[in-house]
Amino acid sequence: MTLPDLRLVGAQVLTPAGLEAAPLCLSEGWIVPDRPAREVDLRGFMVLPGIVDAHGDGFERHLAPRRGAMKDLDQGLVAAEAELAANGVTTAVLAQFYSWEGGMRAPEFAERVFTALEQVRPRLDTALMAQLRFETPMLDHYAAMQEMVARFAIPLVVFNDHLPHEALDRGKRPPRLTGQALRIGRNPEKHLEAMQALHARMGEVPAALDGLCAALAARGVQMGSHDDRTACGRATWRARGVRVAEFPETAEAAAAAHRGKDRVILGAPNVVRGGSHNGNVSAMDLVAMGHCDALASDYHYPSLRRAALLLADGGVADLAGAWRLISAGPAGVLGLNDRGELSPGQRADLVVLDAETRSVCATVSGGRISFLRGTAAERFLG
Repeated sequence: MTLPDLRLVGAQVLTPAGLEAAPLCLSEGWIVPDRPAREVDLRGFMVLPGIVDAHGDGFERHLAPRRGAMKDLDQGLVAAEAELAANGVTTAVLAQFYSWEGGMRAPEFAERVFTALEQVRPRLDTALMAQLRFETPMLDHYAAMQEMVARFAIPLVVFNDHLPHEALDRGKRPPRLTGQALRIGRNPEKHLEAMQALHARMGEVPAALDGLCAALAARGVQMGSHDDRTACGRATWRARGVRVAEFPETAEAAAAAHRGKDRVILGAPNVVRGGSHNGNVSAMDLVAMGHCDALASDYHYPSLRRAALLLADGGVADLAGAWRLISAGPAGVLGLNDRGELSPGQRADLVVLDAETRSVCATVSGGRISFLRGTAAERFLG
């Protein structure tokens, strides 16, 4: 149920100009100009724009809490939404693979995830969006993938290529192949043969991608590339209309994306860890250089809030600029111009933090409470 008209008072409210001791009014799911309404005393709290997560696969832990336990996907999505809300996320992109890798990345599993998402979405408060992560070597699936995108009205497609091309080029057995195959219930030799067959047709992929991207663009689908490494590679994607660069692995690729006015998404866990877990370019360095439009949870939802606060505490950006990377920035990347700032005319998407501990105490998405605890609960409900 949407909250009744409220006037939040006493808190430090994060506006585009910074923290202000100003009232914030909510009405029918929207932020409105100051007006009389039931007051909620939020002294001791900070009110910030709701967090927008432009790319995350942390929901997979809820879909498969144990290996092979993947039956009740709808309940898994409900649990994932609860975790998102507890971390101040009001809009989230669920990044689901469509891959030769099988298991939870198989096309058949993607079908199940998107079906479950359609079923549970009306019951949830957090705005959940679907992203399809497509493995480009899967030439025989280009038509089926487009049909899936159309049928589920998927607004975002991101292109990946996780084939171990170097090992396959040398005729070597890729590392960890046996374990990966057995984990998804596939014969290792058959798994290798499938990888080799995809690798053998890589010469056909560029032309096929040209046609695929044109077809998706004609449907209004937003497209991104994943793990760019070179300026040349980013330019190739840009020429196809793929204007989002997710997690570029090098400063060269990130700088090229920035120069080309592409949108750059980096991983919040990279900021929190102080660097990439696999040796790629530091997200904090790229933020400092101005080569970042949005931070995403990647695989860890709590990192969004923590990354923004770390950037502000470390002087990399002021609080408004740092928080923008997890609110208005990703909202802009996703084309969602009705959220990301606390100003009249925007959705009532907000997160309430304890001013001392800076822990999440309340989350409101579209004027609906999706998470509430402790003293904040007493204030809202009193």
